[in-house]
Amino acid sequence: DTSLAEVNSFSPSVPISPSSMINQYKFEDEPELRDLFITVDDPESHITAIETFITYRVVTKTSRGEFDSSEYEVRRRYQDFLWLKTKLEEAHPTLIIPPLPEKFIMKGMVERFSDEFIETRRKALHKFLNRIADHPTLTFNEDFKIFLTAQAWELSSHKKQGPGLLSRMGQTVRAVASSVRGGVKNRPEMFTEMNDYMETFSQKINVLDKIAHRIYKEEREYFNEMKEYGPIHTLWSASEEDIADSLKGVASSIDKCCKATEKRMAGLSENLLPILHEYVLYSEILMGVLKRRDQIQGELDSKVDALANRKTEKDQFSEEIGKLEDKVECANNALKADWDRWKRNMQCDMRSAFTNVAENNLRYYEE
Repeated sequence: DTSLAEVNSFSPSVPISPSSMINQYKFEDEPELRDLFITVDDPESHITAIETFITYRVVTKTSRGEFDSSEYEVRRRYQDFLWLKTKLEEAHPTLIIPPLPEKFIMKGMVERFSDEFIETRRKALHKFLNRIADHPTLTFNEDFKIFLTAQAWELSSHKKQGPGLLSRMGQTVRAVASSVRGGVKNRPEMFTEMNDYMETFSQKINVLDKIAHRIYKEEREYFNEMKEYGPIHTLWSASEEDIADSLKGVASSIDKCCKATEKRMAGLSENLLPILHEYVLYSEILMGVLKRRDQIQGELDSKVDALANRKTEKDQFSEEIGKLEDKVECANNALKADWDRWKRNMQCDMRSAFTNVAENNLRYYEE
């Protein structure tokens, strides 16, 4: 990219800081006026005879006319977020629904219900809701509104209601998989390219995720060793008068390295690991969305084949095929628009994450 080459030139008038580089990128379609602000905070532990779980406060501020109030405060547990994600997938089978953190985050790295685990999940849930709020279609979903505004008993009552029209449509789409045999015949080239892109993306993002976790683990081990190694020199200096000053100097240097490494670890855990892992989950979601699109197309293909093999009931089949063609077109258009938007967001997130890591490394080595 020539713009990056220009930024990296040694002209004294051009800033070369990574943070200044990132500020040059701004998308034309970024909304300047937001009307929905959501915060997830204040986690609370609940212990019952049956289970232990965490609830989070969800505060919503809005100026939208369809909301009865300008501010709402509700408490939600992880299962409520999972219900919302499921409802969004049912209602919009070919839109890219943001990922939720798994039931257990970064297995082996943190204890469940530890402060670190709860904070990591809180941030992920906060991002999940705000990604939905920023989405041009999902933000107006009725279940999303209910999630943000209903009190616990109201939400529980709403969950118990039978599936609506959109939910039944979602179930139909999932059921199609069992009725469609073989591959999709008439899949447009664009969606084949998307599928190939996602297979490659999935492989690369999984490798990056593993490497980042390995680097973090090595940094942590290095940090723990330095924490033990520094004080040894301080104790040693007490029994070696001739080299006491030198030993104290080494201890001081190790202490500085220790603090700098701790900052670098914080940068990795806050700015890189969550982004990479989120896009590992996104890669799974995208593959699922592409499969659902193929299933809708497969249903159309099977009807067209059935019509070709039947001489009677042509009028009925023609009507069904017309409806399915509309359904496929809607699915294709929804996915196309969401795909472009997702790629722009992904590239921005990746650029920001790796630029932050580079900047942190520069600071670390300078120190």
